[in-house]
Amino acid sequence: MGIFASKRERRLWLWTLVVLTAIYATLGLAPMLAEVLRERGWLPAAVACGLVLVGLTIVTQGLQVRPGGVEIAVGLGIAAAYLLLVARLMAGQEERTHLMEYGVVGVFVYEALAERARHGRRVPLPPLIAVLATGSLGLLDEGVQAVLPNRVFDPRDLLFNLLAGTTAVGACVALGWVRRRAGGRPE
Repeated sequence: MGIFASKRERRLWLWTLVVLTAIYATLGLAPMLAEVLRERGWLPAAVACGLVLVGLTIVTQGLQVRPGGVEIAVGLGIAAAYLLLVARLMAGQEERTHLMEYGVVGVFVYEALAERARHGRRVPLPPLIAVLATGSLGLLDEGVQAVLPNRVFDPRDLLFNLLAGTTAVGACVALGWVRRRAGGRPE
């Protein structure tokens, strides 16, 4: 047996690596990019596009079969919860990007672990491991920022990263649960 239980698991870990590389590679550029977007009035649109990316990630990974009415309703509920969460955040729009970045990471990590478990590999509590892994990757992100001259370590960002992972993984778990209950379709 190889390292990965399936081609899908390998692909999910690869996408996780791609997203993390993009996050870490832009750490030095992020303040400058945010300023340019803010000056041009594009920051709200960029945040909205990022949220659409998180939603598409959850939907494409969580709904691999044609959804039924209950699944669509749950998906719309998840979208509404995300929108309310973003609207209620007191922090600036830059902090909202953590919900996007680590939401996508959380989905890919969870789906990779769940795929591994579906193929008979031992993975105790994939949702919990995915949330903890996402939080740890966010901690690494903040650790790198602590040594960059134009960035700072911000404990609030650790909370945003953990919240993002928890929310996204929770959405995937909820969609999977509804799918199983709504007709016994495979996850």
